Amino acid sequence: MVLPYFADVARSLDAPSAARLVTKVLTLLPLLLIAVWAAVDWHAMYDGTARLASADPWWLLAAFFFTCLGWGTAALVRQGALPERLPTGLLIASQFAAGAANHALPASIGAHAVTLRFLQGRGIPLTRATASLALYSLVRPIAKTFVLIAFLIAFPEMLRFGQLVPRGWSLVLAFGGLGVAFGTAALLLAVVRPLRRPALRCVRTALTDVRQLHTMPSRILALWGGAAAAPVLQATVIFSVGASLGLSLSWAQVVIAFLAASTAVGAVPAPGGIGPVDAATVFTMVAFGAPMDLATASVIGYRVLTVWVPLLPGALMLSALVHRKVL
Repeated sequence: MVLPYFADVARSLDAPSAARLVTKVLTLLPLLLIAVWAAVDWHAMYDGTARLASADPWWLLAAFFFTCLGWGTAALVRQGALPERLPTGLLIASQFAAGAANHALPASIGAHAVTLRFLQGRGIPLTRATASLALYSLVRPIAKTFVLIAFLIAFPEMLRFGQLVPRGWSLVLAFGGLGVAFGTAALLLAVVRPLRRPALRCVRTALTDVRQLHTMPSRILALWGGAAAAPVLQATVIFSVGASLGLSLSWAQVVIAFLAASTAVGAVPAPGGIGPVDAATVFTMVAFGAPMDLATASVIGYRVLTVWVPLLPGALMLSALVHRKVL
């Protein structure tokens, strides 16, 4: 979703016809990506939809309700990462569109690119917009970890540490991955001198904004409250889908399973977290005593509701925002 920058290049070259062509291509590109992805991953979509066809519709309606709350929560966190007031309707629309982009590229690159274009369109300078994205990315895992700790304190008897805590080579790979990531970043800053000034400017801007934001109670509540609520809402969607299929796990067990799984493997760069987080969530739910088939069906149903159902409307919204030059 970084391709909208080519429209700016075309306009800067005084080629209005080329700019119009690029805009039309970018308007249709999300739909093309969705069609390709559907052709590749049709089996999972079909199995999940078939399972949901026999589920309790009221629990599915509840799951869809919590899914919709998730888009509002994402918009709330985005607003909390900036001192400026953003238009509520357009902000929610941009996050709905960002959801479609997020499932096409790994590590939330698509969602961040859409949000960056939206913020720049609202007059936010590039350094401050980038700093808000960095703050958003930093706050969410911190808040998720605090929520996980709070649940473990509240329900200590539910977590089976012997089965869920990583050990041996799992710990080595986890810490090794973190070390490689930080080491690569430090090496790039040390070797590539042109990166130092923009990086330092971004850090200074981020620190200034963080200090300002934490003097504003409304922004503190939006940023940290929204970041804490987001994973709980996602887990509640899984619980609702599981309840519709007859899963016997309690809400707290499903929340802990999802929080533990997404905290452990959430850093793996997969589109929208699909794959590693799903497998880890099924693993933790089975460790709590859920049947493998029901745990798998619950996670597949969760993905159908949160990815496949809103994917086409999200792509259409993305195309519309690009066409209207909101992005």
